[in-house]
Amino acid sequence: MSNTRIERDSMGELLVPADALYGAQTQRAVNNFPISHQRMPAPFIRALILAKAAAAKANVDLKQISESQGKAIVDAAQGLLEGDFMQHFPVDIFQTGSGTSSNMNANEVIATLASRLLGEPVNPNDHVNCGQSSNDIIPTTIHVSAALVLHEQTLPALLHLVEVIERKAVEVHPFIKTGRTHLMDAMPVRMSQVLEGWAQQLKANIAHLQGLLPSLQALAQGGTAVGTGVNAHPEFATRFSQQLSSLTQVRFTPGKNLFALIGSQDTAVAVSGQLKAIAVSLMKIANDLRWMNSGPLAGLGEIELEGLQPGSSIMPGKVNPVIPEATAMVAAQVIGNDSVITVAGQSGNFELNVMLPIIAQNLLSSLELLANSSRLLADKAIASFKVNEPKLKEALARNPILVTALNPIIGYQKAAEIAKKAYQQGRPVIDVALEHTDLPRSQLEVLLDPEKLTAGGV
Repeated sequence: MSNTRIERDSMGELLVPADALYGAQTQRAVNNFPISHQRMPAPFIRALILAKAAAAKANVDLKQISESQGKAIVDAAQGLLEGDFMQHFPVDIFQTGSGTSSNMNANEVIATLASRLLGEPVNPNDHVNCGQSSNDIIPTTIHVSAALVLHEQTLPALLHLVEVIERKAVEVHPFIKTGRTHLMDAMPVRMSQVLEGWAQQLKANIAHLQGLLPSLQALAQGGTAVGTGVNAHPEFATRFSQQLSSLTQVRFTPGKNLFALIGSQDTAVAVSGQLKAIAVSLMKIANDLRWMNSGPLAGLGEIELEGLQPGSSIMPGKVNPVIPEATAMVAAQVIGNDSVITVAGQSGNFELNVMLPIIAQNLLSSLELLANSSRLLADKAIASFKVNEPKLKEALARNPILVTALNPIIGYQKAAEIAKKAYQQGRPVIDVALEHTDLPRSQLEVLLDPEKLTAGGV
């Protein structure tokens, strides 16, 4: 038996694997783009299949295709989503800039399955792609896939990270540590104040990200080829969004201007930019954890992160801060992804952006990386670290910068002389201050109390 079959499209005949659900246009893309051997992301394909089901439902309502054809398309789409659908989508990320190859891949696969269910031909272009163009369905799918991952994975993970940080802040509130600016000793802070700062960074980022959701959930669908809506029913955009909202339980709406949503990818660029900001915050948190955990003998040793695996193939007993390190690498990758999306966003040439697949790939990559690393950072680093209180107290007792609290009484210049002597002699600042001022120890103990200083001296 032959392991291929002949398929036909507008360019002629082509050999396709005998058991493939896709047809000639998908095979041409497979032949044309053996570049990265990376397929479009699964969340993108899932959203594309959902969009085809929503389009079929809308077209049945508008009497653009028969009820039986629409049902077969919807059932075929549902069947795909219930199985290992990715095996049927072999097209490389680096393909035609409009994503036409991926659109036709979905059209052909769904048409094959729908034809089998219906017992008569369902056409990939005339029926599955009815009222659509690659030029509006692919921008739509970018928005839909990103919105679904945001709602289902990224936002819940970030909110979980905030919750864990805030819970840990309560737990570590009694501990006071030496603050640091420029990596150098500074005034004392509560451990809880450090964590509350992290939490607020993330809360602000989450609010900014949530603010972009209405734009992300506004869709290009209905604009077809160039934004004019040629070959689509006038009510198609509205009906499509209603059907998709019902299928996903996320509220999607027709875009206010379809020319903007097809000709540009400004919303994707904005979302990516906010994901970059979150990556920057996570990099800061990860590095703070690494520094505080450093040592444990020759570094700061203020906290002890959970030991998760041996840290060296040659140095026995070494344990490394692997979760913060992984998080920092994720942050670097997300920042890189944003650079790609920024360049790709500039490729809105006249009525169409022509770097859509790589925008989809990088945006979804950032969303999933941030979701996964945020949960790991929360559960395997922040929730479980232990505070080394003796180390904190030792550093505080020897911190000459505490002398800052004496500025209003003895002046900056005198305080600086005391700090320098304390550094040089390796003595507690209170002892040096006692020798070089006329302040009694009882008053110095109050003025230099680290706990009092964490409250701004009030």
